[in-house]
This record gives sequence, C-alpha cells and structure tokens, in this order.
Amino acid sequence: MFKYDLIIIGAGPGGYTAAIRAAQLGLNVACLEQEPALGGTCLRIGCIPSKAMLESSELFREANEKFSQHGIVLPEVKLNLATMLRRKEQVVGILTRGVDSLFKKNKITRYLGHGRITGVGKVLVEGQNGNTGLEATNILIATGSKSAPLPGVETDGDRIGTSTEALSYPEVPGHLVVIGAGYIGLELGSVWRRLGAKVTVLEFLNRILPGMDDEIAAEAKKIFERQGMEFRLGARVTAAKAKAAQCVVEAEGSTPLTCDRVLLAVGRVPNTDGLGLESVGIKLDEKGRIPVGDNFATTAAGLYAIGDVIRGPMLAHKAEEEGIACVEKLVTGFGHVNYNAIPGVVYTQPEIGSVGQTEEQLKTAKTEYRKGVFPMLANSRARTLAQTEGKIKILADAKTDRILGVHLIAAHAGDLINEAAVAINFGASSEDLARSCHAHPTLGEALREAALAVDNRTINL
Repeated sequence: MFKYDLIIIGAGPGGYTAAIRAAQLGLNVACLEQEPALGGTCLRIGCIPSKAMLESSELFREANEKFSQHGIVLPEVKLNLATMLRRKEQVVGILTRGVDSLFKKNKITRYLGHGRITGVGKVLVEGQNGNTGLEATNILIATGSKSAPLPGVETDGDRIGTSTEALSYPEVPGHLVVIGAGYIGLELGSVWRRLGAKVTVLEFLNRILPGMDDEIAAEAKKIFERQGMEFRLGARVTAAKAKAAQCVVEAEGSTPLTCDRVLLAVGRVPNTDGLGLESVGIKLDEKGRIPVGDNFATTAAGLYAIGDVIRGPMLAHKAEEEGIACVEKLVTGFGHVNYNAIPGVVYTQPEIGSVGQTEEQLKTAKTEYRKGVFPMLANSRARTLAQTEGKIKILADAKTDRILGVHLIAAHAGDLINEAAVAINFGASSEDLARSCHAHPTLGEALREAALAVDNRTINL
C-alpha cells in the first residue's frame, strides 16, 4: 500500500487543478487517470479541440464570405480538412503535455488506470499491468461526465455518434442532423455548417439554448438561421439508425430525415461507473450525481466530490473553482465558490455569454429589476471588426442597483463576460460599471453602455 494525504480520481480540469493546489499547500498528492493523456474530456475531446475547430472553420468562412469587404481578394479558397484536424490534435497534444509537466513540477504522483474505491481511505488502481492498492487520508472524486444517451438513437461511433466523433469527421457531411440545441450541438453544428454541410438541428423544447436568457436565445436563433442552420423545435426524436452510408432520423410531428451523419448532443450525465461508491455506503441521487454538503463532503468519512459528478452546471471552470475550494477547505479551513458568478459561454459566431440570473428567473422569483440593453450595431469597435450582430443586456436590482445578471450575444462574448462575472462577484452596481472608464474603441464599451441603459442614459444610442 502507498500512502498519500490526498488521492484524486480523475485528471480533468477539476482534478488536475485540485491536485496542483493541494501540492502547493504542502499535501502529498496522487492523481489517478485512466486515459494516457491528462486533462480529461475537456482538454482531450471537448472544450479545447472544439474551440480549435471553431476557430479554423470561422476563418474558412470569413475567407469565403468576408475577406473581400476588407479589400482582401483571394483567387480561390480551398479546404484541407486533414490539415485542420491535424492542427486541432497538435493544440490538444501541447496542452495535455503541459498538464503532465505541471504534475512533475509540483511533485504530484500520477497513476495510469481506473480508480475504484474499496473502503474508507482506500483506492485500487486497475491498470493494464496489474492492480495497485493506495491509501489516503482524503479522497476526491473528479471523474467528470459523459455524453447522455437517448432512447431509440443507436450510436455506432461512426455515422451516428457524439461530440467525440463530430470532432473528427474524415469528410464534410453532405447533411448533418444535430439532436439537441444546447452548447455542444450548436457549436459543432456551426463548425460543419461553415465548412459546407447542410445542418438541421432537432430540439425537444420550443426554444434553443435551454437555461439561457430567453431574449438572447431568440436573438441567437435568428442569427444562426441567417447563417444557414435549420431548426425544428418541439421535435421529440424517437429513433435514429444508420443504414449503409446514410442515416434516418425520426421525430414526433416531423417527417423522417435522411442524412449522412447524426450528432447526438442532448446533454451529459455524471461519470460514476465502477467507482465502488457502494463500498462506502454512497447512493447516487435521482440524476446519478453524488450528494455532497456545502464543503463538497460526502456522507463517507474523508470522501469528497466536485465538478460534473455533483449538482450544478457541468462546466470546466466550475469544476476548477470547486477543486481549489475543496482542497483549501481541507488545509486552511476555508474554501468558497460563488455560484452566482459562474459564467457560461457558447463559442459560436457571434459568441454567447451569460452570468448570474436570467430575466425569466427574476420574474419567477418576483424580484423587482431594471434592464439595460445596448446593441452591438452601435459599438464602434464592432463596426470596425464588421461584427455588429447581437446585443448586451444587464439586469439590476430595482432597489439596490446591484447587478443580478448579464447576458450577451456579441463578438468575443467569452472575453466580455468575464468583466461581468467580476462585477457580480464583488457585488457591483450598474452605476459602478457605468462609472468605470473603458478604453476606446473596444467591445467592452458596449457593456458600459448597457449599464448606462439601466438608468436610461446611454451615450451612443
């Protein structure tokens, strides 16, 4: 038996971040990961490769559709998909090796294999070359999530698959059907639409982007439709099967669709398979999550969990914050995550950002609020970029003026939303944001103008 202060099962964003912070705080740390490359789903087959493909595909679209308005005339634009996919893998490889270097720098012991809890403070590493028993004062589960299945949809890892397959199609599909209009479906649907595919998105609900602010989601749908994406809302998919080189998708109230490939993107579920939780008396909740208290502790002594396996949004940065808070609580007695200030981003073009409460949530809670909206069309930097689609919306408490939510669809929304998250985290008012000088010309000025709009005193509209 090898003894550690802390064993972390899973080396994704939550797990590897927690391991590094724990090592910084002086703990003897081991981290278990069953994949050879570190970084988890996010780095290997999720966030990072999808953003690489989004960037490459957007450049391809701009070269075809937008360069000419800047006076850049190209004789012919051709797609070399193999090169694009190779660049994506290179980006992933550099970053996974970077995590490995961080482990070595911080003297974190890495074990390759599946981690299974065998009792209080005990973990068995099931590796290709045999099993290794480990002991620890504390164990942290950070095993993330996996793609959710859908009854009737027969995934085959080729024609009908998840985001993993959609990141590496060997050719541009003639017709791609995306099941699910959430973050993943819209991002990867955008990638292949830009590269030339016909894209049809089927969504069970009567709107896209479930959980996002309604006004921003409606604006996004209009923009995506102008980009050529087709939506069928209120479509409950009942079957999807591959037949030879084609697929057939059936949905209630809709004619069957014949297509080349199907992307199943109806969400994710906690990855708790084979963890041995029963050995320490842990029962999952109705959604397959591990129940934890405010300090991420389970009901088993010395056992903690963070990230996608517990309640809350399944976001890489949420897992990172929880990992740091958990180990800091263990060592220093204090650790905190402000769940009201966790942003979400959809990396389409334009991007979509959100932090805090939506307008619908405020109405449901009967919270009195004021709203400020500013269109990107009136922002000078957006005009120079030729990216004027979208708007920024700020929601502030009607009595205190404290910012309750910020929602935007705009170029570089993923960067803009961070300022809003900081503002909410520090309890800023819309007046605070409006009184903060912003550099000119920048996209961030639109955020300030939206704050001014809360008090009906925008300058450039």
